[in-house]
Formats: sequence, C-alpha cells, structure tokens
Amino acid sequence: MAKPKARVRVPKKVKKGEVFQVKTLISHRMESGHRVNQKTGAKVPRMIIYSFVCTYNGKEVFASDWEPAISANPYMAFYVRAEASGTLEFTWKDDSGAVFTKTAGITVE
Repeated sequence: MAKPKARVRVPKKVKKGEVFQVKTLISHRMESGHRVNQKTGAKVPRMIIYSFVCTYNGKEVFASDWEPAISANPYMAFYVRAEASGTLEFTWKDDSGAVFTKTAGITVE
C-alpha cells in the first residue's frame, strides 16, 4: 500500500470566538478483514485507521474511534471555536502501528 496522504482544510484567519469548519481527508485502503483472497481463499487481514484525534494548541478538541465499516479514504468534517492563534494537529493511527500526522496554522484576529 502506498503511504497515506493526509489533507486538511482550515481557514487561515478567523475572529476570536468564531466557530469554523475543519475538513480532513486521508488516502487509505481501509481493508475490513472480511474479504477473502480469490486465489488462496485466505482472509485478507484487517488494515484500517482506527483512531483520529485533532488538537488545538495542544488541547484535544475532537476525537473519534473508527471501525471496519468506515469507507476507504475517510473524510471527516467538524467544527471548532477559535480561541487563540496557533496550530491544529491531526493524528491518524492504523492497525500496522503507523501514525500519520498533519498540522495547520490558524490566525485569530
């Protein structure tokens, strides 16, 4: 599998106290573990992203646990209230133990 590519979209500038939308997308096949290899008859091992966390200046603002039913290349959108300028950090973890991170800066006026 190719290395997953994470994409995030947040506004560059927002007003203090404003609620803004955060959008994320990560490329990942998300193998459920229920399929069977046509040639060998063996089950294809599960390989999903099972955890997603977003922190804002080090404070967790959104988290979710994912199960095998989540789609490949999962998209997530949620809202955050702007308190101070800083960094949003996004972390995805998959069954292989890999951790994928992406950061985005935001300026609060």
